[in-house]
Amino acid sequence: MANNGITDPADPKALRPEQLREFSQRFNADRANAVAANAATSVGVLKAATDYHGVRALPRDFSIELKQGSITNQERSGRCWMFASLNTLRYELMHRWKLEDFEFSESYLFFWDAIEKSNTYLENVLATLDEPTDSRVFEIINDTVADDGGWWQMFVALVNKYGLVPKSAYPESANSRNSDAFKQYLNTKLREFAADLRDRHAAGESLEALRAAKTEDMATVYRICCIALGEPPERFDFLARTKGDDDADGKKNADKTKDSKDPKDSKGEDGRDDRPQIREYGITPLEFMHKYVPVDVNDAVTLCNAPMARTPFGRRYRIKWTANVAEAGDMEFVNVPLDVFRKAAVDQLSAGHPIWFACDCMQFSLRDAGIFDRGTVRVDQLFGTEFTFDKGQGLEYWDSASNHAMTLTGVNLDADGKPDRWKVENSWGKDAGEDGYYVASADWFDRFVTELIIRTEYLDEATTAILGTEPVDIEPWQPLTRRCD
Repeated sequence: MANNGITDPADPKALRPEQLREFSQRFNADRANAVAANAATSVGVLKAATDYHGVRALPRDFSIELKQGSITNQERSGRCWMFASLNTLRYELMHRWKLEDFEFSESYLFFWDAIEKSNTYLENVLATLDEPTDSRVFEIINDTVADDGGWWQMFVALVNKYGLVPKSAYPESANSRNSDAFKQYLNTKLREFAADLRDRHAAGESLEALRAAKTEDMATVYRICCIALGEPPERFDFLARTKGDDDADGKKNADKTKDSKDPKDSKGEDGRDDRPQIREYGITPLEFMHKYVPVDVNDAVTLCNAPMARTPFGRRYRIKWTANVAEAGDMEFVNVPLDVFRKAAVDQLSAGHPIWFACDCMQFSLRDAGIFDRGTVRVDQLFGTEFTFDKGQGLEYWDSASNHAMTLTGVNLDADGKPDRWKVENSWGKDAGEDGYYVASADWFDRFVTELIIRTEYLDEATTAILGTEPVDIEPWQPLTRRCD
C-alpha cells in the first residue's frame, strides 16, 4: 500500500509528539541549557565552547623550535599536502644555503599532479573495463579522479619525476589559488574519456587501440592544464642572496659573485645590496632539486598510528588504487604504537628537522586563535554530553580520519622530557592562527594525528625491520587514512 504521508504513532520507529514534549521539558528545566543556547546562537559553537583555562595552558613558547621562512597560503585549493611537503624541504634548503627566506613553486607540482592523476585514472579505467560502473572498486576509482588531495608519497613520486622549481620560476595563477572550476571540468572530461574507453571495449576494440585512444585523451588533458595553469618551464634562471659566506663549503657548488664578507656589511656605499649571490642560468627542475635540496625525499617513511583490530601494529600496509603517478605504485604506511610514533617525532625535531604530518584538523580546533586542544574547545561542557570515541573508534567510523597536512616545527618538553605541546606551521596564510602558526596540546596530538613522515635515521630498530617485510594490501574503503587537502 502506498504511504499516505500520515505518521503512524504506533510505529516503533516513529519519533512521537509526546517524546518531543518530554525532550523540551527536560531542556527547559536546566538553566545551563538556556545560557549555552544564548552563547552558541550568538557567537557560534566554537567560540561559545572556548575555555580560557585551556587557552592559558598552551603558551606559545617551545623548548625545541625551528626557524622557518614566511608563512605560505594554499588559498582555495586542496594542496595542503604539497605545501606541507615543500615547507619541510624549504627549511632544509634555506639553512643549508643560508637564505633569509625561500618558497618553492607549489603550482609547478600542482600542474604535474593534475597530469599524472589524469593518466593514472585512465589507466585504472583500462584495468577495470569489465567492472560494472556501480561496483565498489569502480566507484572508488571514479570518485576523486584528478582532485587536489594527496599524501607525502604522492609528493615524492612527483619530485622524483619532475624535480622542483622556485616560486619565481612558476608563480601562482587564478586556477591554482582557486582550483574548483579547473578541476570540475577536468574531471568531467576525464569521465567522458572513461565512458568512451569502456564503450570501445564493449564494441570489441583491442587494448592496444584503447591505449592509443588514451594517449590522445592525455593530449587534451595537457591542453586543459596548460590553459588553466600555464605551461611549466623546462629550464629557468635562479638568483638568491645569502646571509653571508661563513659556510663556504655549503656554497662550493654555487656561482658566487662575491668573496667572503661580513653579513652586516651587506650594503655598498652607493646603497647596493652586496650580499653574496647564488646564480644559475638555464637549470632544469631536476638539476635544481638535486643541487640545492640537501635531503633525499626517498629517505623517509610514513609512520601511521591507527589502533584498530583490523590493522595490527608492526606491519606495513599498502592501500590499493591510491597512486597519483601510475608507475610509482600505491601509498604505503607502517603502523606503530603511539609511544614509538611520538618518540620518532621528538627525535627528528630535536635533531633539527621539521616533520610533515596528517591529522583531522577539524576536531577541537580554533582556526582564528590557532589552537588544537580538547581542553580548550569544551563542546562537552557546552552540549552537556561527553565525546567518548578513542582514536581507533574515530578511525573505524570515519569520524576523525586524516583530512589535512601541516608541518611540525617545534615541541615543548616538560621537566621529565615528555612533549606537552607542539608547534604547528599551517598553510592557510598569516591570518589563520597566530601569524600562521598553531599550538597543539599533547593530548590532541596523540588523539588526532595519524601520520608522520620520519627520516629513516630516526626510526628504532623494530620499525626499521618492518620496512623489509611485504606490505599487506587493504582496500581503499577500509579505515586507515584519507587524502589530505
